[in-house]
Amino acid sequence: MRSSNPVFSRRGFSRDNGYAGFNAQQPQAGGPAVGTNPYATGNPYAGDATNPYATNPYAPQDTQLGAPQQARGNVMTIDDVVSRTAMTLGTVVLTAVLSWLLLPVDPANLGKSYGIAIGAALVALVLSLVQSFKRKPSPALILGYAAFEGVFLGVISAAVSTYIADGVVIQAVLGTMAVFAGVLIAYKMGWIRVNRRFYGFVMAAAMGFMLLMVTNLLFAVFAGGDGLGFRSGGLGILFGVIGIILGACFLALDFKQVEDGVNYGAPREEAWLAAFGLTMTLVWIYLEMLRLLSILQGDD
Repeated sequence: MRSSNPVFSRRGFSRDNGYAGFNAQQPQAGGPAVGTNPYATGNPYAGDATNPYATNPYAPQDTQLGAPQQARGNVMTIDDVVSRTAMTLGTVVLTAVLSWLLLPVDPANLGKSYGIAIGAALVALVLSLVQSFKRKPSPALILGYAAFEGVFLGVISAAVSTYIADGVVIQAVLGTMAVFAGVLIAYKMGWIRVNRRFYGFVMAAAMGFMLLMVTNLLFAVFAGGDGLGFRSGGLGILFGVIGIILGACFLALDFKQVEDGVNYGAPREEAWLAAFGLTMTLVWIYLEMLRLLSILQGDD
């Protein structure tokens, strides 16, 4: 299967580039065999009868539901994903705090700080694209992305807190944590069913959302002001809510990818890719939450 997350959809958890993943073929006649996909029966988002990580010598040799698993060695576990995600998010938070403290946003230094933030955002974008096209996850690239992304977030957060709404950053962080916890609970409880229909809906909504945002940006650049008004006022609030909901949907897709990776015996290095994708999704949610709260408090 493919995630809406650009990292997951490019490689690692997808077969599109010839590397092991979960975009499985349709099951063949004859029923499941040894190494079957435990999600093949009744899950339209899985589909295949083979373990895509069967070539991993440490992967379980039988992944049927209820089948005893062999001892695992160099395979991805939930603990691996949690530890790598903590390292990646910790880097984002650390550099965000440092940039908040070291890059002041007072009138005398605002232009310089903004310039550094934009440069950091561009570097983070380049690093994320390089990682997306690599065959294997690179911890250096992922942590580098996190560091530069943190610089951007720190300056933007400081500016919003200083000029728009004091205290909104803490509210945005708490809101992001609440969305993450809520989606995780809903996913584990089975309230969110990640299947092909869910994936298709999320992708269609995401493409429409991004198209409208790009259109709004073009109008703002060439016509001035706030473009079509999608980033302020009532429309800004509506699109802020939609952006957060899309981020929550991305999280559900990412959780499914991680769950499949653990069950299939993905190599341990894939935990870095999972951490990278989860971090990108959480950054998306934080920025949308920050913008939404800024609009709400700015209108008070």
